[in-house]
Amino acid sequence: ASDPAWWQLFQDPVLDDLQRQLVLGNHNLQAMAALVRQAQAAVGTAQASLYPTVNANLGVSRSENTPATVTGTNYSLSAPVSWEVDVWGRVSGLNRAADARLQASREDLAAARLSAQSTLVQTYLSLRSADQQLAVLDQAVLAYEKSLQLTDYRYQAGVVSAADVAQAQLQLQTAQAQRLDLRTQRTQLGHALAVLVGQSPSALALAPRTPSVGVPDLPQSLSTALLLRRPDVAAAERRVAAANAQLGVTQAAFFPALTLSANAGYRNQDLGSLVGASNVFWSVGPALVQSVFDGGLRRAARADALAARDASVATYRQTVLTAMLELEDNLVAAAQLALQAQVQAQALQAARRNLSITEAQYRAGAVSYLAVVTAQTSELSAERGLIDVQTRRLVAINALLKNLAGRWPEPALG
Repeated sequence: ASDPAWWQLFQDPVLDDLQRQLVLGNHNLQAMAALVRQAQAAVGTAQASLYPTVNANLGVSRSENTPATVTGTNYSLSAPVSWEVDVWGRVSGLNRAADARLQASREDLAAARLSAQSTLVQTYLSLRSADQQLAVLDQAVLAYEKSLQLTDYRYQAGVVSAADVAQAQLQLQTAQAQRLDLRTQRTQLGHALAVLVGQSPSALALAPRTPSVGVPDLPQSLSTALLLRRPDVAAAERRVAAANAQLGVTQAAFFPALTLSANAGYRNQDLGSLVGASNVFWSVGPALVQSVFDGGLRRAARADALAARDASVATYRQTVLTAMLELEDNLVAAAQLALQAQVQAQALQAARRNLSITEAQYRAGAVSYLAVVTAQTSELSAERGLIDVQTRRLVAINALLKNLAGRWPEPALG
């Protein structure tokens, strides 16, 4: 079984609340739940064929006999009973197929829920990444405003040229434009989260939080046996079972059908005295029906069921291979992105040292303001790059958790 609360590894209460809203409000999940109810009804229909069918008939007919030309009215009240004896497994095969389809439908719902939960986590991670990026840009804009003010003072004093002031203005306005674009992205991510939980785009308001998301510890290796709890793999396996059962149904059609039937009731020409011992009639007996010629209909049905079974087997195998591919890819990606984040953090430290040195050189008149702009751009790019790598790592871990349909096992102690 899949883990029902795997996202709690990220240790974010806001994310936990959004996941609760998702299960209750997502309309795609509601549609999938309705399909499960349809499959349950189909199982009930198939199970009904296991029991006898009892009807109640009340009839009236008017007839005329020639040559005496005697006209009369006949009344009847009867209760016919019929039951197909499942000699060749046709009825039980129909039940097994319907039950397997129901199980596959339930797994489809679980897969849809898992996919929606994973999409919610990824969107939420992107939104929190935008919060971090905005915080960095806010600091950069403040720093660039101070740099512009300082450069303008130096220009008024005749220490630097107007080109330095123009470069400082360009640096500030570029950061301001980036901040406006990021605010738009952040708003759109909030709208996407609202729709996922079944609300209108503007109904959900999430306050900025930085930082807010924890980083789960990554395992060194994972067993592919964990893929068996994935709902898409389970659904594909259940469809193989349903196809096998349906194939058995088509093979049973080549044998005669045995039906037991009985009928009892009353028949008389006088409605007032219809129910009476003298008007009782009954019949009971078996019926054996064998199709002699159907123009190849049964063979075509069997060939169709065999092809459907083969297709379901191939789909199941491909689903397993795809699951293995996703598991390996995201495990490697998460591990490599952790190393990349360490290197990017070192690059950020180097960029900050370089900026500090360059600003000191500029104040001493050793370099032009272009060197300061270059150092500031490198520092901002390195810091935003670190946030991007960290977010990509979290997204890869989220994909890995989705691939496993839950958490990975805790390492054994000893």
